[in-house]
Amino acid sequence: MSIEITKVTARIGAHVSGVDLTRPLAEAEVAALREALNTHKALVLDAHGLDDAGQQAFARRFGDLTTAHPTVGAVADAPHVLPVDSERGRANHWHTDVTFVLNPPQATTLRSLTVPPYGGETLIANQAAAYRDLPEPLRQLADTLWAEHTNDYDYAVPEEDIDEDRAAQRAQFTSIKYRTVHPVVRVHPLTGERGLFIGGFAQRIVGLSLGESRKLLDLLQSYVTRPENVLRHRWSEHQLVVFDNRITQHYAIDNYDGLPRRLHRVTVAGDVPVGVEGKESYSIEGDASHYTPVAA
Repeated sequence: MSIEITKVTARIGAHVSGVDLTRPLAEAEVAALREALNTHKALVLDAHGLDDAGQQAFARRFGDLTTAHPTVGAVADAPHVLPVDSERGRANHWHTDVTFVLNPPQATTLRSLTVPPYGGETLIANQAAAYRDLPEPLRQLADTLWAEHTNDYDYAVPEEDIDEDRAAQRAQFTSIKYRTVHPVVRVHPLTGERGLFIGGFAQRIVGLSLGESRKLLDLLQSYVTRPENVLRHRWSEHQLVVFDNRITQHYAIDNYDGLPRRLHRVTVAGDVPVGVEGKESYSIEGDASHYTPVAA
């Protein structure tokens, strides 16, 4: 193998070279990439020559695939591929993908098709580093907390921007209502790391009022989004970014004046999150079995 891993920042992100994504990967290459993902949380690879089929084949080496989304339509003839298109909305809000279901994706792959000449970066934050940054009393409190995650709002569209098309998109996004309770601190099943597990779909702390929940979630979120914990990725065309959805959040910056920006997303099915006491997440509302298998 000639894989080279180059850190981008001290706490998150690495560039990967020496991997040809257009051909089947050897087991040793997959193991090296998995180890790099466990360490760096987000990887950037060259994706020249990669198409939807190749992206799905790459992602499948990390586990079974989800479909594109529980409620949003896929790319034509590619049920595992979600178009992330500026014309369909903008995810300029911190979130972890699909945490409103019982077992959110373990990993997300994003492939750039069209990028604006400026702006359009994706921020990716390390929630394990955020957890380590917490003062000890706050860390002990977070270890005991559980949060309800829901899709019953649209994280990508501010209220003031909703027109008829956006209203239809919102209706589709919430066409199946999901409510799931996850630990605020999740134990990573491969590394044993503890990381915050919150983000935009986390709307309420179990046992607290909405107002109390918002204040506490905002406080915890402020550690996630510290600049030291964030990778700011400036896209070029034909790149593939992979991030560990179990222990990161991300944010697509809306700073490109409405110019075309299109990525394709493929996600890998995840396990049911587990908290520090060994208890699993539980579902309150919504069946996602059509969207994702449960990873072992």
